[in-house]
Amino acid sequence: MIENLLFCLNATVPIFLLMVLGYFFKAINIFNDELTKGINNFVFKIALPVLVYNELATSEVEELWDTGFVLFCFMATLASILIGLGISFLFKDKAIRPEFIQGTYRSSAALLGVGIATNLYGSAGMTPLMIIGAVPLYNISAVVVLTAGKGEGGLTPKLIRKTLWGVATNPILIGVFLGIIRGLIPVAILLPKTTYYVGSLATPLGLMALGASFNFKEAITKIGPTATATMLKLVGFCALWIPIAVALGYTHEKLIAILIMAGSPTTVSSFVMAKSMGYNGTVSAGIVMLTTILSAFTLTLWLYILKTMCLI
Repeated sequence: MIENLLFCLNATVPIFLLMVLGYFFKAINIFNDELTKGINNFVFKIALPVLVYNELATSEVEELWDTGFVLFCFMATLASILIGLGISFLFKDKAIRPEFIQGTYRSSAALLGVGIATNLYGSAGMTPLMIIGAVPLYNISAVVVLTAGKGEGGLTPKLIRKTLWGVATNPILIGVFLGIIRGLIPVAILLPKTTYYVGSLATPLGLMALGASFNFKEAITKIGPTATATMLKLVGFCALWIPIAVALGYTHEKLIAILIMAGSPTTVSSFVMAKSMGYNGTVSAGIVMLTTILSAFTLTLWLYILKTMCLI
């Protein structure tokens, strides 16, 4: 039992200590807002795409690919969005509903997924395939939900084209697809050390920048929707999708990817997008902060349960 607990702590504690370190660096003025913004930009546009590219380019893509798994991730994400939409009608304030919905389903799938999978198995595992199934839907649904919530102009052809272009040019998805293509080409890989060095920066830099981005002075005035979204994000969706995944025969790397998709904290980009589209952002900020803090405990608990059941 102690061995199982240590196994789980080894996967999660280093992840969250890096966030704490980033927050500490911000507190002592080593990190500032400009630096943090630059690091986030570098990690999202360069380091993470290179990391997932490396994982796929050096793997046996034909053996790794699983259409059923990708479809499961897509359908689970779509169902989660609809569940969040249904629950949002419980709140009388219509202005917070879009932020609530977005906060319930948008996970830090790439950053947290790669970090935890690497700690457990030494590689990103099935995280890239989970990204293919879930991340495009994350982005498209966020635009639809936030636009519909504002009720200003609706989903115009221009906005639809902009959304699809944004998904098509998503750096992480580009890294995934280039990695798949490269993995199918039977030619020796050039400059593997260079791409390895760049990709290895993604997890530590990204997590420290995430910690430095926290603003605990942000008052959580909407505790009802914030707490509800947090419970749904960290507990509810895991309790729903993990048993179904196990029933379908998914274990080990695939189950870890599904756990991250369903139960990792809400991504900071949900707050950024809400603010950029004219929302107050208080609910989004509260969900991001609360899910990130509490996921240190919930993810460890879920990993412990799965390890005890010999599923990972």
